[in-house]
Formats: sequence, structure tokens, C-alpha cells
Amino acid sequence: MANLERNNKILLDLVRQPGNNLCADCGFPDPDWASYTLGVFVCLNCSGMHRNLPTVSKVKSIRLDHWDDSLVEFMQERGNTAAKAIFEKCVPAFFYRPQQKDCVVLRDQWIRAKYERREFTGENNYFLQSYSSDLFESTLWKKGKDNKQFLKRIFLLSRTDFTLRYFIKEDSKVPKAVISMKDLNAVFQPEKIGHAHGLQISYLEDERMRNLFVYHMNGQAIVSFFNAIRATRFAYLLKKHPTLRDNDLIPQITTRCLMEGYMEKTGPTQREPFKKRWFTLSAVNRKLLYFKSPLDANELGAVFIGTENHGYSVSESSGRSMRGGRWRCGITFETPGRQFVFMCEQEQEQKEWMEAFRKVICQPMTPEDYANEANLRRK
Repeated sequence: MANLERNNKILLDLVRQPGNNLCADCGFPDPDWASYTLGVFVCLNCSGMHRNLPTVSKVKSIRLDHWDDSLVEFMQERGNTAAKAIFEKCVPAFFYRPQQKDCVVLRDQWIRAKYERREFTGENNYFLQSYSSDLFESTLWKKGKDNKQFLKRIFLLSRTDFTLRYFIKEDSKVPKAVISMKDLNAVFQPEKIGHAHGLQISYLEDERMRNLFVYHMNGQAIVSFFNAIRATRFAYLLKKHPTLRDNDLIPQITTRCLMEGYMEKTGPTQREPFKKRWFTLSAVNRKLLYFKSPLDANELGAVFIGTENHGYSVSESSGRSMRGGRWRCGITFETPGRQFVFMCEQEQEQKEWMEAFRKVICQPMTPEDYANEANLRRK
């Protein structure tokens, strides 16, 4: 008969040890569940995904469930660090490792890739080779540029010329678009797109941001496509910056925007009526972009955000004297050439936007930032 009190104490001591004190799959602190077939400690959310793999992983609460002596001994022998050495032995540098706040499909497919398909154990290189192949093809559902309808399109990634092409028909020889890896970004946006597997692809077209919204019904297919994009982007960055280390390039492969949401804005003279717009703020390229709606294909405009030393600043404004605006939580953003006035609906949104602006303003400018600033001024 297992000593329940003793086993419970052993498990609680184990989960406090370095390596075990973070979820083995998403890094969330203080996990209180464990897979007793894999020997890993996981958080509540990841434990639910492990339950979807009953032939591979079986989970128990380390606080509430009964643990036999043999299971506790296995957890002592394995643990997160030893398990990662097995199941994450060959994770390529470009492969995205989801965190606790990432969407469900990313976390689910990460867990399936590690434990169900065993992609990173070194046993089978099929998956790793497919991500990094010279050509990677995928059939996705893409939102039309001028309507809400999603249509099937063929996407082709090429490491030969570092491009992403998409075709309207399977037998099309001429692509609808050829997109360079230079400025391409991809990020999962399930809530915005309205599909659990929704992916947003952004790139520059004639110096303006262009968005593609796509999804695939199969979670593995869309995450594989995402990681194939990352593999191609990583190869492009390695060629562009041959002296930089992998750790310097990885954060540049794909990035989430710092802040996005609705605000109201007025025109250059501030006499124009306020109009509701969808804004996205990127800390990587220091740009505030605005669109008519979240699923617009093309930006309406862009505002560069420099440093305080170069004449950029942000401050709170009451908005009481602003004409035509429904919202009253104002933000004044100063640039060397113009003053922008934005209005938020809630004080909390105003605070979050102010913090996001200040975060970018505090970042030192790079040579590429100066070039982007000059391009926007010319526009």
C-alpha cells in the first residue's frame, strides 16, 4: 500500500526543483500536474492537451490524485530536464517554442510534435527535413482582399530565392503574388480572423503594409506551414547577417506586435472629425500602422516612432475640447513634423497605449530605423 502522505511530499519537493518548477511544455511557473508515463511536470492547461494523447501520456494532479510508489519513483528518475534531453534533443533553432499565452493550436501541436510524433528525438528526420526543404507547398484558405469570403489558394515557400508565392488555381503557372522574405512576418491571430487556426501574414508592398489572412482546417498543417515560414526566414537572415549568432537572429524571425486595438484619430489640422481606426504598434520596426478594420488588407497610413532625443514624445490629453470624437481618453503624440491626437474609449486602454508608445520611444534607434524614418518622411 502506497504511503500517500510520503508520496505527496516527495512530489511537492520534486516540483520545486529547478527544471521541474516550470511547465515542461509552456514554461508556466509552479505546475501542479504531471504525466506519469512521460515523467514531466506540466501546468493545468497543458495537462488538458496531454489528455488528448491517451496512448502517449497519462496525467495526474500531484496534489489531489493517488500516486503509487512505482509512479513516484519514475518521476524521481525522469523529471523535466531529463525528459527535455530526450524529447527536445534536436529542436531546430527556427522552430517556434510556444509560451503559456500563445494560442491553443500552437501549444497543442508543440506537445504533439514532441511526444506523439517524436519529431525532435533524432529517431526520424522526416519532419525537420520537410520544414527546411527548398520548396514547401501548402493549400490554405485565404480571405479575399475586398470581401470577407475565404477561398482556397496554393502557397509555395522557396529557400532558393527566399520568397513566398501564392496561386489562385492548382494549375496556375503565374503566381498572384511573389513575396520577399525580407520584410515578411507571420503571427497567429485566431480571435481576429475568427478561426482557431487563423494566421496573419504581413509584408511590405510598395512601402505599405499588406496583410494576408489564412487558415487550414488541420492544426498540424497550419503550424507546419508557420514553422516552414520561420525556417525560410531564418535561412534568409543567416545569409543577410552571416556574422550574427543564432540567438541574435531568432527574435527577428517572426514577431508579435506590441499593441493593437481601436482608437479614434483626427487629421493633420485637428479640425477634421475623429474617425475610428484599427491600430497596430510594432516595436521591431517602430511603426504605428492604422487600418479601417482589423481584417483590412492594406494600411491607411503609418507613423514612425523615434526617440525623445529626436523630437518624439507622448502625453495624456483630456479630449474634452476635441470635436466630433465619441471617446474622451486622449493621447497626444509629438513628432518633429506633426502632432497626432488619438482617443481611447477606456482609461485602461489609454494607459496601455501610453506605456506601449513609451516603450518604443525608449529604445535606441538602429541604422535601419533611421532609413525607415527617412522613407516615411519622403512618403
